[in-house]
Amino acid sequence: MSQQLSPGDQAPDFTLTSDTGDQVSLADLRGRKVIVYFYPAAMTPGCTKQACDFSESLDSLKDSGYEVLGISKDKPAKLAKFRERDALTLPLLSDEDLAVHQAYGAYGEKKLYGKVVEGVIRSTFVLDEDGKVEVAQYNVKATGHVAKLRRDLGLD
Repeated sequence: MSQQLSPGDQAPDFTLTSDTGDQVSLADLRGRKVIVYFYPAAMTPGCTKQACDFSESLDSLKDSGYEVLGISKDKPAKLAKFRERDALTLPLLSDEDLAVHQAYGAYGEKKLYGKVVEGVIRSTFVLDEDGKVEVAQYNVKATGHVAKLRRDLGLD
């Protein structure tokens, strides 16, 4: 089981390939607040709902000073299809070897339909301008999560 992050921790840096084939580095976003969210699989109902919610809120989140990055274990080509199919406007990053998931504690044991399984833990992190964790949320619900996060950040 990977170690979970807590507010005040330094967020692990990463460079991942995006849905457009670009390399995206967390270090390049220093000086801005960043919301990083991990989701189990592109084009599944819950993950689609969550990605669409973030996409629909992206302009207002950016206006409030936040960048948003979605991370899954899907290959960049699948992420590109996901973006196109659902008209998503945020960067989707591929972490095929799960190294970043594990560094953030977003992969490990979880309950699925009453059984303990190993897999992606739907998680969201809000990082400050210096890359420190302000908010660490694990086992979040896909539906309604963005609205709750906006309330938690005082944006509504």
